[in-house]
Amino acid sequence: MSMRVNSLLPQGRGTCGQTVTEHACLGNCSLKSLVQSPLIQSHQAFVLRLSSRKTRGAKIRPGTVSPRATVEPRQYFQGERKCAPLFENVGESLPSGSSEWRAVPDIWKTAAEQYGDRVALVDPHRQPPAQITYKQLEQSILDFAEGLRVCGIRPDQHMSLFADNSHRWLIADQGIMAAGAAAAVRGSRSSADELYHIFTHSDSVALVVDNLELYNKIASRLKGSTVIKFVIVLWGSKDNLQSNVNGSDVPFYSFDDLITSGRTSRQALAAVASSGERVQYDVIRPDDVATLVYTSGTTGNPKGVMLTHANLLHQIVHLGSVVQPQPGDRILSLLPPWHMYERSAEYFSLSRGVTQVYTSVKSLKEDLARYPPDYFIAVPLVFDILYSGVQKQLAAASNVRKQVALTFLSLSLKFVDFKRIQEGRDVTKAKESFTPVEAAKEWAIATIGALILLPFHLMAQKLVYSKILASIGIKKAAISGGGSLPPYVDKFFEAVGIRVLNGYGLTETAPVLTCRLPSNNVLGTVGGSLPETEMKVVDPDTGNIVPPGIKGIVKVRGPQVMKGYYKNPTATSKAIDSEGWFETGDLGWKVPSSTVGPARMCGGLLVLDGRAKDTIVLSSGENYEPQEIEEAILQSKLIQNVVLVGQDQRRLGALIVPSEELQAAVKTHKQANGDLSKPTKDEMINVIREELNQLLAKSSWPVGPLVLIEEPFTVENGLLTPTMKVRREEVSTRFKNEIDTLFKVKKNI
Repeated sequence: MSMRVNSLLPQGRGTCGQTVTEHACLGNCSLKSLVQSPLIQSHQAFVLRLSSRKTRGAKIRPGTVSPRATVEPRQYFQGERKCAPLFENVGESLPSGSSEWRAVPDIWKTAAEQYGDRVALVDPHRQPPAQITYKQLEQSILDFAEGLRVCGIRPDQHMSLFADNSHRWLIADQGIMAAGAAAAVRGSRSSADELYHIFTHSDSVALVVDNLELYNKIASRLKGSTVIKFVIVLWGSKDNLQSNVNGSDVPFYSFDDLITSGRTSRQALAAVASSGERVQYDVIRPDDVATLVYTSGTTGNPKGVMLTHANLLHQIVHLGSVVQPQPGDRILSLLPPWHMYERSAEYFSLSRGVTQVYTSVKSLKEDLARYPPDYFIAVPLVFDILYSGVQKQLAAASNVRKQVALTFLSLSLKFVDFKRIQEGRDVTKAKESFTPVEAAKEWAIATIGALILLPFHLMAQKLVYSKILASIGIKKAAISGGGSLPPYVDKFFEAVGIRVLNGYGLTETAPVLTCRLPSNNVLGTVGGSLPETEMKVVDPDTGNIVPPGIKGIVKVRGPQVMKGYYKNPTATSKAIDSEGWFETGDLGWKVPSSTVGPARMCGGLLVLDGRAKDTIVLSSGENYEPQEIEEAILQSKLIQNVVLVGQDQRRLGALIVPSEELQAAVKTHKQANGDLSKPTKDEMINVIREELNQLLAKSSWPVGPLVLIEEPFTVENGLLTPTMKVRREEVSTRFKNEIDTLFKVKKNI
């Protein structure tokens, strides 16, 4: 009699729903030893069902994935696939078998076959340090996924993954996807209230945390929860856990516990399958939700972005139109893994066989020297930090060396300016029209200027920039995203010879929409659209498409646009219209096409020019909705009005209109200490900062520098609308000098 085996689920699923004759496991473990596993014994979810039907269906190779997961890109059977590729006209060479990808975990089977014993991940700063090959990575993902099934996770359920960047984060993330579930993700620096909110709003049934300290941070809020099945701790021991949730002990497992349990289960099922029995699995569809990503700073009205496997696969496939990493290339992983820019970049890079080295802000300088990356992916803030580091080195040099370096740098900046005009990549002249004669004159002047400055630029490369390149270590290209790259930083890296490609995208678009290309790296733009991505710029009032060169709201449509906001159809319908166009909330314009002139190579590229929405995007890539923070601040009787600022800055700042109570409070405090002088602005700011520290103590909102505005906001002076709403654009324009001073705007070298 033949048997039908379903591990954990009433019915398992594979990416095409085919019945198979060999389970995705290795080894020869008996069912008895499997059932005797302590982890399995602690759950009722483990089910073995028998069937008298004869085994039919094609045999697959050992090492493929178990129920519902999709790490086996051939969909668990050999032979010709009949499924059409998800993406056409890729335009670049993809790994063999990639046309069969239907879900993100499919990439790991391909990677294991293609790159095998090549090192995939290096995690040098964790204890213990780790170095993992592609084969080991695939097996760990399979083990983690099966371990989740042993714990009772079913397809389409949600889990919360609150952890920081490490190789175990990637294994957990992909194990959850491979089990057919979806993870709501966040990092450890978020507030306890924010983490608990994400856990509850996402309908998570289990929790994966970075360490014990992070769990203890939110443990009290989990009391009374009736849905949490178990907790997995990625790092550290399970001692001293606050495990009393809902009056009973919730099972806690270490990372190693889950891996061991999953491996044991896979071995047992392999033993069953080797006798000719079969296991049937359900389909992971491209449109299934792969992850939930919550926008930053949300509380009462959250927007959890639902990204599907198809959304993410678009990025994995088409980021190859921007850069083409080769097997063995090295990248440094610095950004938070829940940041979609980092996440999609990791999936893409690893699908091409790179070696990914984990680093941190603290270790970045040393790791750039120890592990010089071929590619470096970061947000503008990181490039600003690297730029500032070079400036500090120059400032510490002797006066002679400093003046020589600054002189060379000034000449190189002018040289690359001339080169941009000569090559037709000067977007600053894109809105000007040139006759052929005028264009020829511009080209001639730029060519002569570049020729004159070329010897100095070459000398600078040898004497100055070679040392900068050695310290930064980036070999092929750096890619900046998550915010606008400051022009002075962009120009600096171009001058010293480090190629920085600036891209644009949003969490809701998985995230990349556009990126500058190595072959056409036009500073001041965010490049052209990725393949299969439609983009238009429309009038904010009429919705009509505006001509190139005219600013409007950027709208996009394509396979990377989210499925919607979780449990928020109203917000989804506002963001995505009936024709599938997503409104980004960003203002921009497309560069007009021209066959002559300094901008002749820039036609069709996108230039961003502010925000239509109020969302503030920091240079770190984090998004903040200012209204919520402002409402919290306005609880103070000391503040009459407040406007948050900080677009493309390192942190939020605030323009504050003080109330009469503030001056009175400071005056009373001074008089109590025998000081009868008039309160100063600095004294009032100190009092306000103490007030804000109390009001925002439980949040993760990083309000930084403050400035007092003596002019009140009124309808009459144009700073308020007739309905008493702040005119943010007018405030930003009128108080530009104060804002620039607030953030100490840097000038070009």
